[in-house]
Amino acid sequence: MSHIPVAIVDDKRLLREALVNNISYYKEIDIVLQAGDGAGFIEQLKPLAAEKRPQVVLMDIEMPVMDGIEAVAIAKSLYPEMHFLMLTVFDDDDKLFEAIKAGASGYLLKDEKVSNIVKAITGIVYEGGVPMSPRIARKALALLRNTPNVTEPVKAIEEDEHLLSTREMEILNRIVDGLNYQEIGERLFISPHTVRKHIANIYDKLHVCNKASAIKVATSKKWFS
Repeated sequence: MSHIPVAIVDDKRLLREALVNNISYYKEIDIVLQAGDGAGFIEQLKPLAAEKRPQVVLMDIEMPVMDGIEAVAIAKSLYPEMHFLMLTVFDDDDKLFEAIKAGASGYLLKDEKVSNIVKAITGIVYEGGVPMSPRIARKALALLRNTPNVTEPVKAIEEDEHLLSTREMEILNRIVDGLNYQEIGERLFISPHTVRKHIANIYDKLHVCNKASAIKVATSKKWFS
């Protein structure tokens, strides 16, 4: 069994280092990258050759600059072969659903044993598994049972041709690039408030409610190469 290259993205340095130390005891795992937020993670990926990239990423959700869900949506569109395992203290429905929609391959709580985290990593790579902590799995099941028409918004997006203005397309392009409101405003010489208004219009036209979903629409329609 060859080594699985793994990245750990978490804004809490001590937690990150503890995880690195504990996982390094397992010979089948090779930690190749660490980052303190989603934007830093994506920046570190860009110069890496394909064979140097992590195969599985342990991704925290709540982080400054760029959270884990947004990072997964962007990275998954750039590197579709990469697997993301959310490792979080949160088990609320919205976060779980958004992470799955963004492209996460699994969802574990941070209090899982390290042996279970390692098992989840190998399961994703060698068995195509979808690992979830038991509490998360129960929530996911309940969520699916209570959401019979979960595919309808996707159909609406596919059937409807959206006409975004040139400015809105410019802003959406920069959202896909991972820029925040302030950075977009600086690039386009407009205020963050104006950026926010444009983004509200974009969400409205695309029938989405967050960045991750807007990125998903843009990449599925191949609007930006």
